[in-house]
Amino acid sequence: MAALGWLPPRRRSATARSVLAGEASAEAARKTALAEAPPLTAPEAEPEALLEERPEAGPAEPVFPVAGDDLAAAFFDLDNTVMQGAAIFHFGRGLYKREFFRRRELARFAWQQAWFRLAGVEDPEHMQDARDSALSIVKGHKVSELMAIGEEIYDEYMAERIWPGTRALAQAHLDAGQKVWLVTAAPVETATIIARRLGLTGALGTVAESVDGVYTGRLVGEPLHGPAKAEAVRALATAEGLDLERCAAYSDSHNDIPMLSLVGHPYAINPDTKLRKHARTNDWRLRDYRTGRKAVKVGVPAAAGVGAIAGGAAAAIALHRRRK
Repeated sequence: MAALGWLPPRRRSATARSVLAGEASAEAARKTALAEAPPLTAPEAEPEALLEERPEAGPAEPVFPVAGDDLAAAFFDLDNTVMQGAAIFHFGRGLYKREFFRRRELARFAWQQAWFRLAGVEDPEHMQDARDSALSIVKGHKVSELMAIGEEIYDEYMAERIWPGTRALAQAHLDAGQKVWLVTAAPVETATIIARRLGLTGALGTVAESVDGVYTGRLVGEPLHGPAKAEAVRALATAEGLDLERCAAYSDSHNDIPMLSLVGHPYAINPDTKLRKHARTNDWRLRDYRTGRKAVKVGVPAAAGVGAIAGGAAAAIALHRRRK
């Protein structure tokens, strides 16, 4: 893939494959941006969900995001930030229902999803296994076919797993006149569907190679994960003329510290242990929608209780017993 003409040359610390993945994702996102997406009505949220507070410092800070700042945008990680669980696992369930693969492969998807929900973090080995499985499954299928199926799968497995609190944050940026992008290791087609359904601008995701509209079973670069996400955000910001110091980014995972570090307003959402520690050290904002406990700096209502964790545990135990 040739270098993108609208990106200025620069020295990068990321690997060449990360750069390629990020730039390919930015290019795909710009081509499919939802410029005409109708605005959604903001979900009900407590006032503090849209106002930054520092109880220990006294007075509340100015409202963020700043309305009318067209040099700013917001970038949201997807898995466990916007949505409970991993999009690729839900997508796998939907493909199994349509007989794209066998029960044994479904069991692997289910086990990975249960582990993800119990641990609450991204494990590279699990994620790589899931990506390899997905690529082998879609090889030879038309992109248009998977897009149509993805719309159905969103309704079946994903819509009810969106965190209302995070969605309200995204809506606040939209209401301020800013663009909002998902940034995820999930396939860009799946991410674009989710962005469209949420009324967001578009999505940066992993780009699977296709020839004449048919998947080859290979990726362009590498999965959009870790440094590749940061490269995608940087590339998109350059193309869109954004000032990253005025942008915001939201994620649950320490793997996204490179992306969060790019912007002037980083947020740790439902953070894993490493990200929580990093956020505290660097005075980043924290929000947690998983339980009733208050995150550091800002308290927010729970979006989901222990039922989701209990369900994941039950699935994991059932699969473990079946394997014995």
